[in-house]
Amino acid sequence: MNVARELRAEALAANERRLLVCSGDPDRTRAAAESALDTADLDPAAVTYVGTADTPWERIDPDGVAQLLGTTHGAVVLDCHDECRPNAIGRAVGAVDGGGLLVFLTPPLDAWPDRRDGFDEGLAVPPFDVDEVTGHFRSRLVSLLGVHPGIAIVDVDIDGSGPGEEPRVLRDGLTDPAPRLLPAPPAAPPDATFPRAVYDRCRTADQVAALHSLERLGEAGNALVLEADRGRGKSSAAGLAAGALALAGRDVLVTAPSYRNAAEVFARAREVLEDAAVLGGRPDADPPHLETADGRGGAVRFERPERAVTTLEGPDRPDTVVVDEAAALPVRTLERFLDAPSVAFATTVHGYEGAGRGFSVRFRDRLAESDHDVTDVTLADPIRYGPADPVEAWAFRTLLLDASPAVDPLVEGATPEAATYRRLDSPELLADEHLLRETFGLLVLAHYRTEPDDLARLLDAPNVSVRALTRDGHVCSVALLAREGDLPADLRAHMYEGGRVRGNMVPDVLTSQLRDEDAGIPVGERVLRIATHPAVRSRGFGSRLLREIERERGPEVDWLGTGFGATPELLRFWRSNGFSTVHLSTSRNDASGEYSAVMLCPTSDAGQELADRHARWFCRRLPSVLSDPLDDADPDVVRETLASVDATPELDLDAVEWRHLAGLPHGASVFDTAPRPLRRLTLRYLVDAGAEPPSGGDSSAGLTTRQERLLVRKALQGQPWADVTEELAFVARSECMRALGGAVRPLLSRYGGSIVRDELERFE
Repeated sequence: MNVARELRAEALAANERRLLVCSGDPDRTRAAAESALDTADLDPAAVTYVGTADTPWERIDPDGVAQLLGTTHGAVVLDCHDECRPNAIGRAVGAVDGGGLLVFLTPPLDAWPDRRDGFDEGLAVPPFDVDEVTGHFRSRLVSLLGVHPGIAIVDVDIDGSGPGEEPRVLRDGLTDPAPRLLPAPPAAPPDATFPRAVYDRCRTADQVAALHSLERLGEAGNALVLEADRGRGKSSAAGLAAGALALAGRDVLVTAPSYRNAAEVFARAREVLEDAAVLGGRPDADPPHLETADGRGGAVRFERPERAVTTLEGPDRPDTVVVDEAAALPVRTLERFLDAPSVAFATTVHGYEGAGRGFSVRFRDRLAESDHDVTDVTLADPIRYGPADPVEAWAFRTLLLDASPAVDPLVEGATPEAATYRRLDSPELLADEHLLRETFGLLVLAHYRTEPDDLARLLDAPNVSVRALTRDGHVCSVALLAREGDLPADLRAHMYEGGRVRGNMVPDVLTSQLRDEDAGIPVGERVLRIATHPAVRSRGFGSRLLREIERERGPEVDWLGTGFGATPELLRFWRSNGFSTVHLSTSRNDASGEYSAVMLCPTSDAGQELADRHARWFCRRLPSVLSDPLDDADPDVVRETLASVDATPELDLDAVEWRHLAGLPHGASVFDTAPRPLRRLTLRYLVDAGAEPPSGGDSSAGLTTRQERLLVRKALQGQPWADVTEELAFVARSECMRALGGAVRPLLSRYGGSIVRDELERFE
């Protein structure tokens, strides 16, 4: 296929990538791709095929496309006949090296948006059918394939008139680029302290500048933020620095969401130690452990984030921490790395596993408030392909990898009262590129891992809708909603018996985990994400948006709901907007690192009944859950969770238990002999603290924040006295025990009866 030969020649000459689309019959597109890559003189061993058919190339199953991350190939063939998954497109683009080809195998382009495939079936969450999925994302995809440079399109169903004729070339994709000028090799700065051999491994001036900044990690009190788009060499720079620091005798701990994310760091660190002929340790282990073999004592080692934070407090405390793909980690975890003597955070700005802007918005304030001297480094020049690569530009636009909110001046004077409430339908978003980019850009800010699949879900899923507050057409606040519930009896039974039903998170949790087979009958709207522009945060936009959603959607549904990684701030926000907690997960959320809360806001009698029965069940479960799987939950999360429960826990205490409680303030009773009474009393107080004082109660009986944390840690979570004493900064265990008794005294006045009064009088 001549067009493939010409595309490849141009890609090689410009050190860029090119995209070839073969559309038509599945078998014919695969045959055309094989012919094209053979004509382009690409070694089959350098080609990877993503799909399910038999081909002469290495094959990756579509479900395993994440294997492409961190790898490079001469060509990647993405078979889109069975399914068109946006995540797979993004990962395939990122895996092609400069001078290589990306090949798409697609159905006929004019009919493709109207076809439904395996990915569409995943968007059709019950009770919706796949026929209700739209094809807006693929319409956009096809449109942009037809206008972007560097993309050739051939129709394999249209042959020439004679035998052996090639498929019809609809676009040749040639760009006639200017001759490539090879830059001079970057040189080490004259004041560099890392070895020159380390700088010699840098590919761009950006990398040299980044490596020079990373030298600061050799001194305690420094923190660096290394930001870049994919393919700019930030992980390589971090790895070169880690190797150089190990040569200087420093212990470097590397962490990332998984070792796969940090593999490039270790590859470059290993090269540094090999160049110096001092590589030791276990370099071929999984994950590797690199050490200097000449007695310098330096090392580069890997730990997963949850383990890495614990090393900062123990005997294995490292000298330096390198956090790769930091945007994919929860702020709670990132904050703990600020306890390291020196630390670097490397993050992808525009990627399909998390966005650097989300990292910036959530974490930068904490970083600025730390004791570290912070240095920002940005890498802009691509390493694996030229800076004008048209395939990257196409991918960024098609998948909205670089989508961002409106610039600050366009919204910063806005007020919630003056903003316009709007329903943003897919056709409207597709017709206004700026509106689409602002909307999706804000949603990226709202979540740790916004992926291209989420763009297709926003545009095509029948259960998903978008609401926004705008000012002069610019998005100030946005919410992504998902319809849930209204499930038939057979699906409810399937969930109850352990089966999973897509896209119905709230009914699924209430049914499968909390054993309520009727939870899927009412219909609700779950707020998947809600975000406000950083320039107008804390002005009430989110609250006004929720009020408008309730006003519009409330009459049509039974409940509004949400589920999220619980933090005190988020729990307070949702509680202030009428949502109450009905569940707190017993394992941490992979994305946020927090325990997940499920909250409901009833909008009908059926929704109220659902919320009431689960609030009561939540209160009955909480004492045992907090003392076992949730014994490490943040006490402030526990306090805010209980304050947001819309129920009244029964105290259920007999006379003996009240007498035991009455003896605690003066030390006559010992808490450890009977924890249950104080556990019940604490639960009741913290739930009541979120509402009006009980009838006849003493409104001045509220405790200090420290007293409430003490009750949570000791009475509810059963933490050892020594741990509670240290965490809450008591001088000694005896002081901590007296403080617990002091916290009980106001509660006895508020909830105790005549038995308590009689007991207290004996001491007072």
